[in-house]
This record gives sequence, structure tokens and C-alpha cells, in this order.
Amino acid sequence: MLCSRRGVPLRYFTPPPLSSPAKGTSRRSSRIALRPYQEACLDACFDALTSGVTRIGVSLPTGSGKTAVFTTLLSRLSPPQGQLHATRSLVIVNSIELARQAAAQAERLRPDWRVEIEQGAKHKASGLADVTVATYQTLLQAQRLEKFSPKNLKAIIIDEAHHAAAPSYRHILSHFDTAIQNPYTVSGAPGADPPHKVPIFGFSATFSRHDGLALGSVFERIVYHRDFLEMIKEQWLCNVRFTTVRANINLKEVVVNSRTGDFNPTSLAQVINTETVNKLVVQSWLEKAGERKSTLVFGVNVAHVRELTNAFRMAGIDARYVYAGTPMAERRGLIESFKAEEYPVLINCAILTEGADIPNIDCVVVARPTRSRNIFAQMIGRGMRLSPNTGKKDCRIIDFVDIINRVPGVVCTPTLFGLDPAEVVDDESTDTLEERAAATVEAETNGYEPDTHDNIPDPSSVTFVDHEDPFSLVNQASGASPHIIQLSRNAWVGCGDDIYVLECLGKGHIRIEPAEDEDTGENYVRAYFSPTLHFATAAAMGIPRFQTKRKILDALNLADAVRGSDTYAADKVLKGGLAMGLYRTAKWRKQPATPAQKAFVAKRWGLRPQYISGADSAEKVFPEKIDFLTKGEAANVITRLKHGAQARFAKKVKANLKVEKSVAKEKLRQAKEHVRVGPLPAPLIHPNTRGTLTDVS
Repeated sequence: MLCSRRGVPLRYFTPPPLSSPAKGTSRRSSRIALRPYQEACLDACFDALTSGVTRIGVSLPTGSGKTAVFTTLLSRLSPPQGQLHATRSLVIVNSIELARQAAAQAERLRPDWRVEIEQGAKHKASGLADVTVATYQTLLQAQRLEKFSPKNLKAIIIDEAHHAAAPSYRHILSHFDTAIQNPYTVSGAPGADPPHKVPIFGFSATFSRHDGLALGSVFERIVYHRDFLEMIKEQWLCNVRFTTVRANINLKEVVVNSRTGDFNPTSLAQVINTETVNKLVVQSWLEKAGERKSTLVFGVNVAHVRELTNAFRMAGIDARYVYAGTPMAERRGLIESFKAEEYPVLINCAILTEGADIPNIDCVVVARPTRSRNIFAQMIGRGMRLSPNTGKKDCRIIDFVDIINRVPGVVCTPTLFGLDPAEVVDDESTDTLEERAAATVEAETNGYEPDTHDNIPDPSSVTFVDHEDPFSLVNQASGASPHIIQLSRNAWVGCGDDIYVLECLGKGHIRIEPAEDEDTGENYVRAYFSPTLHFATAAAMGIPRFQTKRKILDALNLADAVRGSDTYAADKVLKGGLAMGLYRTAKWRKQPATPAQKAFVAKRWGLRPQYISGADSAEKVFPEKIDFLTKGEAANVITRLKHGAQARFAKKVKANLKVEKSVAKEKLRQAKEHVRVGPLPAPLIHPNTRGTLTDVS
């Protein structure tokens, strides 16, 4: 039997299976009083170990007590069978702040442990402590990593484990588990097998990635997940009040990083870091949160943080800022003063998104639009810790939404609850927002429309549905677009892009199309007639069959253009009873299409006719959808084809496919941000993908 630093006996057990709690001991025996969900989380971890899984992911939201959970996990974990000397644990973090926090909590929760920090030049651990907390940057140095032999470890903890798929982390973890491919070694190169499987536990509030680096390259399974909304309902996190502010910003032209799927900070700052938007941020805070004691603001980049700080100070608010370049001592002092409520507003960029343990935060201002649900959840999660000692009752979340262009994928308060981002959210709780979301789903599912048809004002404009497929509506003899039917009895045909054509029975055609005044830029509608002469007449006169088009009229709207064109057709083109042949209901339109019509349509449609040999000659038989065309249907299709509808339709189909591809890509990106308990998928890319030794994201 050995003794710890403080003389407390260390008893070793060799229970099967690997690293389960000691036989005869309870999983719930601990010096720390855990919450029910924390105990459930530990049970899930030990059940996974019992089943043979040794690389385990745990998803717990900010403020849920991850450090308490993994500290208790380490205290209950026994050395593996036959390896009684494997009693040490290594905790890997991604910042010195997290290292200090984890070490301090471990010492507070387990004062009998020897706890050390491995970080930079100031903190050099012996490698012999019960628990060593190390930053991944330091462990990238070979001589620092070699201190920690796998044969002496009973477990490894990775905090903020969504980073673990990065090449730098995999390089470190491959030292402890050869199943994790080292991205900096030759593919297939054998590694030194540790004497036992060292369990690796990853803890994160946002256990997902969308940049192609699969967490399945490190972890086998996510065994436990809790969403922050559940935690708020059960009052493990504080109540939250949400407010969204509509800002005059345009995110449409902001560059999106192809790897992360989020906005490029430099490009985003050009839109966000303006005097107008910064004043709006300050004014919104004064109106909605001016009485709050501790507000954390998230900016885009360093320049934005500085300008926002100046904007708050110009309004008489004591605001200060931190960023990655803030000297460590100064940063620590600013955060400690903020914790002590010595000033009300702390502004940061990309420094307090993860790992900031500041329970007194009672307001979070998200002045940094994001397309990442993870980042949005991390930002607002900073204010969700309980802090009854400071009199904190709830946390106010203020975020800003784009009112100029709705950019797909932008995450804000409404989208977090499945609502339209355009919906107004002002002083709403999680309960009321979930009720609104449920009502929206019910309305969509059941077709319920809350408004009655009473007291509905007449529409000020009409949106038309243009049937642009040249082969659409072939089963209707009229063939007219639905809204044209309301304007005219004639067989107008929609040809796409708001172009409408009326064929005048061999005399030519009338065409209506949009136009724009070159001087004023005003839009209007123009109609013109293109006369066509009969073959024999044109040949006898020795002139072209197709004559120069003649302008009929300019109109402010489609309805006036159609009525004027109908009058022109009856007065100038087909006089008297001949004009009846233009009607949608004309008898000729219901007659079977001619062979020539069928052949033309079939050729352009890409449908090949079949030839059936009869007693005297071969008969051409068309596919069924061509064979039963009427003259009117065929005429409509031919009109569309003659007036370029097929090319316009192909162009729109191509554009739609591009949009669909983009939407599918966006859905896949968003789907990767949703955590599910269960096995993790295999890497989307080869795990040997190389990076630099400082790669992490």
C-alpha cells in the first residue's frame, strides 16, 4: 500500500471490466454531492466502460458543473486490471484560464489530491501528481508530453472536447491510444502500444463540429447529452429573458469561411462595426438592460471591441474590454474586477466564448452575428450560471437581427426556438418562446389560420405564379396562366420572366413584356405586335414573311396592357367574328393535335416516336403524353418554345439546383451542430489529414 502526499492511504482494486468502480463500492459514493443529472451522466460513462467503450463523449451545457462531474469520475475510477500503478489522471484544456479553473476546482473538491499544472515556462509539472492539468499547446512539445507515460494513467479528460478532432489534439492523444491516428506520422506507421487502454473522456457544451473534422476520429460514442433549455426548465440554470433588436445591417455580402461555415470576422466587421450599429447596441442596452449589474458583450474583432467600448463610454457607461492580445495579468485583473461588480460592462471578442466562469453575468449582448448554433449557445451560455449570492434572478439576452436581407443559416434567438428570424422577440422567456414555436408547428401541421376572412383589407399588390416550364399545363386546353384568365378571355400564354404571348391565328403574335425607362429607371409594361404574312402572299410580294414589330402601347401594369392588347387584336388583327378564334374556349383548341404539332413538341421534349408497320405503310405513334395532345395544348407549348421559354426555364432550373445544393449543404452543416447520444460516425475525411502543430478550432 502506498500513501498520497497528505498521507491518505491509496487502495487499489482490480475489478473487471476495465476501469469500473471498485467491486463492492457504490457508484454514488463520493465526497461531492452531485445533482441527479450529474449522477446519471456518471452512470452512463461507467456503463460505456463496462461495454468496452474507452473513448467517451459527454455533452453538458455551460454552467452544468462539468468540472465537478469529471473530478468525481476520476475519484471513482479504479486502475485497470493488472495495472495497479496506473493511478494518475491527465486533464487537457485549451487555455491557461481553463487550466487554473480546473486545477483550483479539483483541489477544492479533492483536497487529498496532489494537483499540478503543465503550462508554459511558469508551470512545469512533475508528471507524478494525482491529477495534472495541461494545456494542449504545452503538450505539443515532445519533452513535455513524454512526462506522461500511458502506463501510469488511469484516465484522460479533455475539456472543451469539440476541439479534439483537430490535428494538434490527435497528435497528442495518439501518444496514449494508438487507435487515434497521429496526423503527423506516415499513414500506417505502427505506434507503441500502451500496456492498457487509457479511457479518454471528452466534455463539452457544444459537442459537434461542422468543418469536416469528424469527432469520430477521437471518440467512439456520446454517452450523455443535456440541452441548456432542459436545464433552465429544471432550474439548474438561471431563467433567461430574450430580446431581439432589428438592426439596419446587411449580411448578404459578408464572406463565409468555407471550412467553419461561419462569417469571416474581418468581412463581418465591415458591416457590424459602424457608428450607427454601435450606437444601436448601446441604446438597446440602456433601454433593456441599463439596470443590470454585469453585462458581457461579444464583438466581432479587436477593432469592433474598441469602438464598442468607446460607444459605451461616450454614453457615460464604465465599459472595458479584453481580447487575445491583452496581457495575462491585465486580463486576469479585468475579469476579477468584473466578477466583483466593480464596473457594469465587459466587452470581448473570441476570448470569453469558452471556459469563462463568471456566475454574476446577468446580461449578454450578442453584437456578433453567427451562423453557428454552437457559438451562439456558448455566448448566451455565459450568463446562465446560477448566482444567488449576487442577487441574480435571471439573465437578459440581447441579440441583433438583419432586416435588409435574410441570410440563410444565421442563428439568433427566434431560430434557436424554431421561429422565423423576422419574428419580434421582446422580453420573452424560454417558456413563452417554446409556446410560440409549438403554436407555429400546430398551425402549419393542421392548416389552421388564426385570421378570419373578415376585415381583411384589399391587397395593394398581386404576386403572380408564372408557369415557366414550356411543357407545363399541357392537360389544359386553355393553357393560360391562372392570373391571365382573370384578365382576358383570350388564350394568352405565359413564357416566363413575365412575358405573355397571344398567337393571332397565322397573322402574327402580340407580346407583352416588362420594360424600364432608361432616364427615370421606372418599370412599366410594353406590348407590341409582330405581323406574319402567309407564305404565298409573302412570296408573291417578294417581301419577308415576318414583318417588323409594331408598338401597341405602354402601360403601368399587366392588366391595362392585356386589355389594350385584346382591343388591338379585335380591331386591327382579327376583325369581326375571326377574333373569337383567339378565345380560350374556341372549338379548334379542343381538337386533336396535328401530326406536325406532335412531332415538333416531341422533338423539343426529347421524346422519340415509335414506328409500327401496318399492311401498307409504317405508322408513327407518339408516347401517350404526346399522342393525346389537343391543338390548343400543342399551340401553347409551341408558343412557349418559340418565345424562349425553354432556355429561360433551363436557366432557372440550373439556378434552382444551385440554390437546392446550397440549402442541402446548409442543412447538413446545421445538422452537424445537433448532438445525439450514440455512436459517432467515421471521419468525413481521412484521419491523416495534415495541419500545423498549432491547429485547433
